[in-house]
Amino acid sequence: MPGTADPDLSERLNRECRCVTLDPDALRAALERESGDPDFFAAQLAAHPHLFSNAPVFLSQAHFAAMSRTVRAIESVARLSAYRETVLSRSPEIARPDFGPRGAFMGYDFHLAHEGPRLIEINTNAGGAFLNALLARAQHACCAEMDAGLRRSEAYDFDAAMARMFEREWRLQRREGAPRLVAVVDDAPQEQHFYPEFVLAQRALGRHGMETLIADARELRFEAGALSFEGRRIDLVYNRLVDFSLEAPEHAALRAAYLAGAAVLTPNPHVYALFADKRNLALLSDPALLRSFGVPEETVAALAGVPRTVPVMAANAEELWRNRRKLFFKPAAGYGSKAVYRGDRMTHKVWDAIRRGDYVAQDYAAPSERVVEVDGAPAVRKTDVRLYVYDGETLLAAARLYRGQATNFRAPGSGFAPVFVV
Repeated sequence: MPGTADPDLSERLNRECRCVTLDPDALRAALERESGDPDFFAAQLAAHPHLFSNAPVFLSQAHFAAMSRTVRAIESVARLSAYRETVLSRSPEIARPDFGPRGAFMGYDFHLAHEGPRLIEINTNAGGAFLNALLARAQHACCAEMDAGLRRSEAYDFDAAMARMFEREWRLQRREGAPRLVAVVDDAPQEQHFYPEFVLAQRALGRHGMETLIADARELRFEAGALSFEGRRIDLVYNRLVDFSLEAPEHAALRAAYLAGAAVLTPNPHVYALFADKRNLALLSDPALLRSFGVPEETVAALAGVPRTVPVMAANAEELWRNRRKLFFKPAAGYGSKAVYRGDRMTHKVWDAIRRGDYVAQDYAAPSERVVEVDGAPAVRKTDVRLYVYDGETLLAAARLYRGQATNFRAPGSGFAPVFVV
């Protein structure tokens, strides 16, 4: 293994370290213990065979510090009145009220370029935190660098930090007390890819005195000023819907309860509008505009890790088509790598759809690579790193290893991977 004095240590470890550090027995025991179900591990891996990678991803201290600076810079800009007015003026009406919550489990996704991390997108309902905390704790050290990273992992503080986050979300809106009943909410939650995590969230919040249930958003009721599920009044909703503005008819009860302030909703449409609408990346990657908002130079410099992004419009369509090979195209309200396109692989038919849709074009930042072992042979997997953040502070770092364009965890060697800072 390379020595710790090597400035490119993390890159070399990701390229050369073939060690399998996952302790599957420890992960199995943790999942069964946390879920309260002795069959939980086997059932979930049968349904999601590539959910967890056997190998970690190494991250340099310099890159982690740069990512943290970018996160804090974005969250500081989002507090400025000029930025907020610009964003909320083009957002749905439901996004304009600010009830106080900052947004549970914000996700900041980065690609690791040699010259520094590049922010790819921001998510307000980032999945995987509970699973990744258990995964990071189910590792055994293969070398001194791994041992140091393991000791520094936020995963060991995750449970307490998670509970404090939900308690604070409650108090930011309600000022005092604690929620009596929390609901983890999604459409048909038992059919969702991340249903295992909903179970872990339910158990974890329960251990901290917050009784929690898992609810189908379509079965919520708002009557007599109260949000309920199966006759039980809900105080706080951990929102996992991808209907970010609660526009779907089947979410009318949750929408009404949110606007009436009858339940604390986290994350909520206001937080989504300020952070996760991809049109915001155009603001955050424009130094001149940031300065006009009153953003300090130090903060502008910290946002250099946001790739230049522009909305696709008739006025710039011809230029974007000419330069498409250097660009990545994303729907402004997209999620989960859906309907995203690399410009160098785009057809005229796709381009016509993009021009008619609500898209942004982002300078292409290639993902870094992790070499893992699959069936005894080295295999290259693309890598991105997600920081799970609350109010500007990182709760947990995790990586996703994948093959192809989307992070779909379908190939052997893919899956969530712990991140260790070296």
